[in-house]
Amino acid sequence: MAKTRVNLSLDADLADFIKVFARENRTTVADVVTQYLLALKRRQAGDTTEMILANPAFRDALFDVQARMRDGKAQWHSFDEVFS
Repeated sequence: MAKTRVNLSLDADLADFIKVFARENRTTVADVVTQYLLALKRRQAGDTTEMILANPAFRDALFDVQARMRDGKAQWHSFDEVFS
């Protein structure tokens, strides 16, 4: 799909937040905004993650990861540890 440029004006603190968030998650501000808008579009159209969560293996893996993150048992690794 062809891309087009959109200029947004944000409060300075929100702009700073999204820049830090994108950097920490190794993505771009444009990708964060795109993913948010796609999720909004899907929700508006009635598309949900129901199909993905209907797969028991995916659902169980997702809930397992969420539980480990909540209780502090998740083991974190640096980018270099994972990809080198």
